[in-house]
Amino acid sequence: MDPEAQKENREDSADKKVVVEIMARCFIPALITTTSWEGFHFVGHDIRITEATDCYGAVVWPSALVLCYFLETNVKQYNMVDKNVIEIGAGTGLVSIVASLLGAYVTATDLPELLGNLQYNISRNTKMKCKHLPQVKELSWGVALDKNFPRSSNNFDYILAADVVYAHPFLEELLITFDHLCTETTVILWVMKFRLEKENRFVDRFKELFDLEEISSFPSLNIKLYKAMKKIRGMHDVLKGGLGK
Repeated sequence: MDPEAQKENREDSADKKVVVEIMARCFIPALITTTSWEGFHFVGHDIRITEATDCYGAVVWPSALVLCYFLETNVKQYNMVDKNVIEIGAGTGLVSIVASLLGAYVTATDLPELLGNLQYNISRNTKMKCKHLPQVKELSWGVALDKNFPRSSNNFDYILAADVVYAHPFLEELLITFDHLCTETTVILWVMKFRLEKENRFVDRFKELFDLEEISSFPSLNIKLYKAMKKIRGMHDVLKGGLGK
């Protein structure tokens, strides 16, 4: 076997090993209950997440597990203790819960119709367990950003995002939201599952605004984990260009 093929086999084996470990953090309840829920084990805690199968944003997707695993296993390089963290598209709240358990000041955000379940999950899994009580706040991408998240008070150390790019028509608004929430020192940790060509175009567009670094790749899941920071240049002109059709 040639060296290149051997390297690919080693990488494939390593990918599958880590993916198995990540997926092992999920456990299904032994007893059937009237409410659909899943269990997860991160940061030494059993986390119980209530889901809603009729809504994309109320289901735990593999990208969220990847980001939770990364936060837990990279605490030295990405220390969450006392950091100001916002999650966009928080969904069920799993990533925000893990960041809270790791000691961060967390603001979990999503659309108004998801906030009830999000608040429920976060409250039941963080109460009396976290250094800082997490907040839940409405955030519709690109809407009333100056009013609800004024730039003068945006001092987020980290923005967390898991699987926020998919088949929806709000990619430009998502890009504007990333830009609005970032300062020059904010670090974005973003996990994305690639499904459609639109996602590749979004990444290209994202690179115009942010310095993007691929930290990890999981080919068996078609998922990549990125670190990004804002480029120091004229953002407004780039945003005016639009994502294109």
